[in-house]
Amino acid sequence: MTEGTPYRHRFPMTIIQHAVWLYHRFPLSYRDVQELLHQRGTLVSHETLREWYIKFGPLFAADLRHREPRWGSRWYLDEMCTTVDGVRHWLWRAVDEYGFVLDILLQRHRDTEAAKTFLTRLLGEYDVPEVIHTDQLQSYGAAIRQIPSLADVDHQQVISTAHCNNIVEQEHRSTRRQERSQQSFRRHKRAQEFLSLHTRITNLHHHSRTSVSAAVRRSNQKRAFQTWSTVAAGVA
Repeated sequence: MTEGTPYRHRFPMTIIQHAVWLYHRFPLSYRDVQELLHQRGTLVSHETLREWYIKFGPLFAADLRHREPRWGSRWYLDEMCTTVDGVRHWLWRAVDEYGFVLDILLQRHRDTEAAKTFLTRLLGEYDVPEVIHTDQLQSYGAAIRQIPSLADVDHQQVISTAHCNNIVEQEHRSTRRQERSQQSFRRHKRAQEFLSLHTRITNLHHHSRTSVSAAVRRSNQKRAFQTWSTVAAGVA
């Protein structure tokens, strides 16, 4: 085993982390990533790539999550219908006022209990917000009333096409692109793990998408690359 190579792996972490980053940063399939690595002289099978994503994905996601700032005081909540192995599921998503995704949760139902589960999960990670924006799904209001810590929170219901809810609506687009590249999700656990890391990498490169000068954008990208390399080195 060479230096920088994880235990029981043939390839160094520099290659593994680059393959994982490519898969989650862009709407690529296993075959796309395999071809990009081949172009760089690295021959990797589909099965090896899959094992990398399964093993290292959750570790990368957890580390990135701990590095993210906790500055949003407004939550924008929404849910999106998706399929897992042909069965309809709901992807619950929370975004702050700066456009950073706070959390996502894949659930079978779109009712009060599901909304309460998601809100409780958020409160376990973040401070109580000042305002919660949701669509007009009544389950949100019912769930908020059942959680004592949210009693004084300003709950604002808006129509999904309203400008104030566009922040969370925009975040669904990248998920749709990834879903199409994978030809839908096949297993609940794998889908949740994939989306968790996809969300963290999207947040990591959030400032690369803003309308700033080229110099500032490159500086933001460089900082994101350095953070990703640090996370990968810590996992190795």
